Amino acid sequence: MDFLNTLLFGYYPYVAITVFLVGSLARFERDQYGWRTGSSQLLRADELRKGSNLFHIGILLLFFGHFVGLLTPPAIYHSLGLSTSAKQILAVVAGGIFGSICMMGLLILIRRRLTDPRIRATSSRMDIFILLLIALQLALGLLTLPVSLYHYDGSSMLLLSEWAQRIVTFRSGAADQLVEINFLFKLHLFFGITLFLVFPFSRLVHVWSVPLGYVVRPYQVVRKR
Repeated sequence: MDFLNTLLFGYYPYVAITVFLVGSLARFERDQYGWRTGSSQLLRADELRKGSNLFHIGILLLFFGHFVGLLTPPAIYHSLGLSTSAKQILAVVAGGIFGSICMMGLLILIRRRLTDPRIRATSSRMDIFILLLIALQLALGLLTLPVSLYHYDGSSMLLLSEWAQRIVTFRSGAADQLVEINFLFKLHLFFGITLFLVFPFSRLVHVWSVPLGYVVRPYQVVRKR
C-alpha cells in the first residue's frame, strides 16, 4: 500500500503534468484544426447557454479556490487573522456553493449531449468521457465536504496543502502526507490528476485559447463613408 500511495501521489502527478504540457504543445503543433471546442450551439442553444454559463462560472471559481487554498502557506492566512479551522469552514462553504453551481450546469450539458440524437451524433467518445469524468470528480469533491466538516480543525486540509506544495516545489515526501488521509480525498485527488493527463487529448485544450485580449480590446473605430 505504501508503494501504491507513492506511485499515485508521488510520481503520477509529475507524469500527468508532463503529458499535460508536452501533449498540449504537440496538439497545437500537429492538430490545429482540432484545437476547438467542437461547439454544437446551433442545436438547443438556450439549454447550452444556461448549462455552459453555470458550468464555466462554477469550474473557474473552483479552480482558483483550489489553487489559492492548496498553495497558500498557513503563515500567510494566519497573518491575515484567519485561523486554520476558519479557513476550513470557508473552503467547505465556498466549495459547496461553487461545486453545486458547476454540477447543475454540467448535468444540463450531459443531458443535452446524451439525449439529443443530433448532438449525440456529432459527439466523439472523448467528448462524452470528459464530461462524465468531470462529473465524477465534482461528485467526489462534494462528497468530501461532510468529511471536511467532521475534521473542522483543518488537519486534513493542512495535509492536502502540504502535499500540493511539496509537489509544485519538487520536494520529497509529498505522498507521505496522504498516508492517513480519508479515501474520498485520495479518489478526488486521483481523478483530478487524471484530468490533467487526458487534457491534451480532449476538447479541454480550448482553455489555452481563452481570449484575454478581448477584455482590454480597444473600441472599434467606425467612420462614415
